[in-house]
Amino acid sequence: MFAAATKSFVKQVGDGGRLVPVPSLSEADKYQPLSLVVKKKRCFLFPRYKFTSTPFTLKDILLGDREISAGISSYQLLNYEDESDVSLYGRRGNHIVNDVGINVTGSDSVAVKASFGVVTKHEVEVSTLLKEITTRKINFDHSLIRQSRSSRKAVLCVVMESIRTTRQCSLSVHAGIRGEAMRFHFMDEQNPRGRDKAIVFPAHTTIAFSVFELFIYLDGAFDLCVTSVSKGGFEMEETATFALFYRLRNILFERNRRVMDAISRSQLYLDDLFSDYYDKPLSMSDISLKEGTHIRVNLLNHNIPKGPCILCGMGNFKRETVYGCFQCSVDGQKYVRLHAVPCFDVWHKRMK
Repeated sequence: MFAAATKSFVKQVGDGGRLVPVPSLSEADKYQPLSLVVKKKRCFLFPRYKFTSTPFTLKDILLGDREISAGISSYQLLNYEDESDVSLYGRRGNHIVNDVGINVTGSDSVAVKASFGVVTKHEVEVSTLLKEITTRKINFDHSLIRQSRSSRKAVLCVVMESIRTTRQCSLSVHAGIRGEAMRFHFMDEQNPRGRDKAIVFPAHTTIAFSVFELFIYLDGAFDLCVTSVSKGGFEMEETATFALFYRLRNILFERNRRVMDAISRSQLYLDDLFSDYYDKPLSMSDISLKEGTHIRVNLLNHNIPKGPCILCGMGNFKRETVYGCFQCSVDGQKYVRLHAVPCFDVWHKRMK
């Protein structure tokens, strides 16, 4: 009955879906500001999450004995009185009947009356708390941290605001038949016992709360997920490894791109040289046939193995040749490898 009343309150008050109804009267005192709760998804068939209270506060899982300086502000929210009728054939009606144990013989609906009176809202000063947590670390040896870390479905949350009653409140449930002219027509002639139930609970009882999820890093630092877009949890070691892998991969990709750009530019330069060579008449470009020019030789005759041409063998394809020139030297090497045509003539034309 208490759970049904708090769910109805949250549904009517709204608050953009951030408010969570307190599930049980016996646990209402555990949903105070800065208390810790565990958030778990029920299963893939149910989109809603289940919140479980813990006996700890945010200070309990932090290193050091320093108290949290963030204050808590309070103000009146509204005056809440509600009467609603629920069909016994729906899920909510069945939940109320099973929870309260009311006699529903000959009834098709139940009437629920919740009188909370003036309720107050108590919320943590978020800006002050955000400044303070920048210098605090999580104690990984705490039992709650160890247990939550071992379960990947569990997310630690801190209660940021709670809504409480200010006076003694009552909840009552009545079973009856839905009438045409009035809300309920109670069957006084039969009037079986157990058709009405009521409970009274004390003032300052928490009926709803909202939370911020915690994201905890490997070094003990943590963040408050102040928006619904950011998600809480624990930074996994493999996550950090993957992040390093992706950074290294991006560095290698960028380096390879620069190398390929340099090769592409060199290929364009060689293409210009060769086109310039072929565009001119042979008598003007074949310098090696003129008197006094360098002589092309077969390097194999001098026990020099086949190798890449110094002009066109440095690109994507390692073009090799057995020809070269002994009159030229590069990087201390007393010869250069050059294709007979056209690299030999292009090389000496540039040198000249």
